[in-house]
Amino acid sequence: MIKLGLQSLSYRDTFIANEIDMFGFLQRAADMRLDGVDLHYTHFASTDDDYLERIKKVCLRNGLHLSYIGVSNDFGKSGAEIEEHKTLVKKWIDVAARMGIPMVRNFGAWIPEGEPEEDVWARLIAAQKEVTAYARSKGVYIGLHNHNHGCVPATGEQTLRLLDAVDDEYYTHILDVGQYRGSPGASGARGKPDPAYDFYGSIAESAPRAVHVRAKIYRIASGEEKWLDYDRIMPIIRDVGFNGWMSIVFEGQDELDEPVAVPLAVSYIRSMLAKYEM
Repeated sequence: MIKLGLQSLSYRDTFIANEIDMFGFLQRAADMRLDGVDLHYTHFASTDDDYLERIKKVCLRNGLHLSYIGVSNDFGKSGAEIEEHKTLVKKWIDVAARMGIPMVRNFGAWIPEGEPEEDVWARLIAAQKEVTAYARSKGVYIGLHNHNHGCVPATGEQTLRLLDAVDDEYYTHILDVGQYRGSPGASGARGKPDPAYDFYGSIAESAPRAVHVRAKIYRIASGEEKWLDYDRIMPIIRDVGFNGWMSIVFEGQDELDEPVAVPLAVSYIRSMLAKYEM
């Protein structure tokens, strides 16, 4: 049975407004009786041992599994900047190792304006190999998060290309069902899919390699997600035999406030998992 979690970025605006902290987020996840949480690195107030131990203790007492730490890197940078991004990922690999968290999420690369994409791929692959080797030395996995908005990998084909190029058992895939090129949430016109791309096809292409699925929610005021078709997505995930973690990621803050939207999103994804016996 799929385990259901919540990404802390679902309360992005609430964190920014200082209306919630890490422990308030964990309590909300526990109140919704979720199985686990994913924590974005910006939501850690500290990396001191006492603070990290407190997070672990709260999760243990509430039955919450810590599935990954999310880091926002850009391996499209060059020179000193890409070194800074590699250092950032390694820092959070160390934190994950200290906390016993099995995986760190990272991105690929944004293509700098005017630079040939293939030139960026070369340093992207090299950077991913470097941080993955470091992660392996710490017993932590790297989860590649597909993304759009000028980033690669932005299609299923590109995701498989990068996974195969790095070719390391500690380098795996976090599938975001809303972030492939052509998605209504990731295309140029929000709310409308780009017909030039088959983003459901991209989901199907990389789903067999996924160890974690991010269930994106963009429009949930009605109680059902309106932009993404989960009646298409759930069978794709089910039919590849996926039995891992699925985390809810709410990104519809321009429609509905997070404290109202997130419980609706949780109820909806639970209903879809039940519908498809996942």
